[in-house]
Amino acid sequence: MGKPTGFIEIPRQERRYQPAADRVQHYDEFVISLTETQVSEQGARCMDCGIPYCHTGCPVNNMIPDWNDAAYLKNWAEALDILHSTNNFPEFTGRICPAPCEAACTLNIDDNPVTIKTIECSIVDRGWEENRIRPQVAKQQSGKRVAVIGSGPAGLAAAQQLARAGHAVTVFEKNDRIGGLLRYGIPDFKLNKEVISRRLTQLRAEGVEFHTNAHIGVNISTDSLLEEYDALILSIGSEKPRDLSIDGRSANGVHFAMDFLMQQNKRVAGDTIPEDIALYAQGKHVVVIGGGDTGSDCIGTSNRQGAVAVTQLEIMPQPPEKEDKSVTWPDWPLKMRTSSSQEEGCDREFAVSTKAFKEENGQLTALTCVKLEWKQESDGRWSMAEIPDSEFDIKADLAFLAMGFIHPRHRGLLENLGVDLDEKGNVKADTETYQTSVEKVFVAGDTRRGQSLVVWAIREGRQAARSVDEFLMGRSSDLPR
Repeated sequence: MGKPTGFIEIPRQERRYQPAADRVQHYDEFVISLTETQVSEQGARCMDCGIPYCHTGCPVNNMIPDWNDAAYLKNWAEALDILHSTNNFPEFTGRICPAPCEAACTLNIDDNPVTIKTIECSIVDRGWEENRIRPQVAKQQSGKRVAVIGSGPAGLAAAQQLARAGHAVTVFEKNDRIGGLLRYGIPDFKLNKEVISRRLTQLRAEGVEFHTNAHIGVNISTDSLLEEYDALILSIGSEKPRDLSIDGRSANGVHFAMDFLMQQNKRVAGDTIPEDIALYAQGKHVVVIGGGDTGSDCIGTSNRQGAVAVTQLEIMPQPPEKEDKSVTWPDWPLKMRTSSSQEEGCDREFAVSTKAFKEENGQLTALTCVKLEWKQESDGRWSMAEIPDSEFDIKADLAFLAMGFIHPRHRGLLENLGVDLDEKGNVKADTETYQTSVEKVFVAGDTRRGQSLVVWAIREGRQAARSVDEFLMGRSSDLPR
């Protein structure tokens, strides 16, 4: 604890954003970073608690007080080493993680947590700027071959850990670029894709091989991988979107959110989208169904494309402005949050259900919605009911379904392998071995746990890599869990 009175003397200071009117004109990251002195001061606010709840709030169990102290002392190299000891890609989490660590911070009891996410991102970005992040090539090779299927954060974390343990790792990605949903699901204004590419350069230097347009179970045989590799890791994400089977669903203008986001990310990358399938919000009334991060990304993208109006519908009631800390802390609280994209302009409707999509000549024109009433039953469960005579229409030229993902896609790879699934349709495995019901096949990330956060994917990728290393070598002395 470098400065015992830091949390008393120094106010919380977060990164700032470019003004909304300016940032909606481009697809670049718009965060204004703190200066070196400001980051150091924010590190001084850490209390170095006797029980650092931020450790357990963070899925990768980052040693947060340690790097905060190093940042306060401006020992940036030490801070970077501490950060990388538990997290392969802190520049990802420093940009797109919702920071459950900050919710768990002791200083959050009075709503002034340490700016952990800001400090994390500052440390790693400085590491890149100062050329401190270099390949860590294994000193000797094991002779074992591992195939990682899927190149999202879970797959990349597992690949890097296993390559550093001396295994020959090949990553297979069905899309034309590496990165999974980091590449195509998250807009560039939240995560510049050069941030991914520079990590891939490091992984390649460490020996990881990448194959794109490699859809296992479609254009590459599943059996061939089982024959050629000593172990497989499934990290294909949770890509089966939740649909809305109501009247008018087939109308032109109703689309899954990820189709819209992927197209725009491809445009930013320089690709041309054929006119007959192009989704573009310019001059249109847009309705986003779903109140999570994917819905928020649709809002930010629609505004940048020049939508006339954007409305976001959430089936749940509006949460309270402030949580009851005596009930929730240090757990992640349910409270009203407004994303940067929502700040840029949208109407938010809570406790609303969509009843039908209206169309004319096959083209979407409006949504028919109804207001809901939520009640808590005697057993603690919540139930909803439509409020009589509360139906209303919302004009819409485009509607994006952003209601989450239910499980990984089963057709192809998973069906070919014959892995057991859990009751939710995810690949079944425990968190000790991450091994599926099929010999030498492992699983990590959203494919196992369901739709979740990037930080959980990194954690599971690291832990699955440890299990694979033990499976291949009989022990793992090099890889941490």
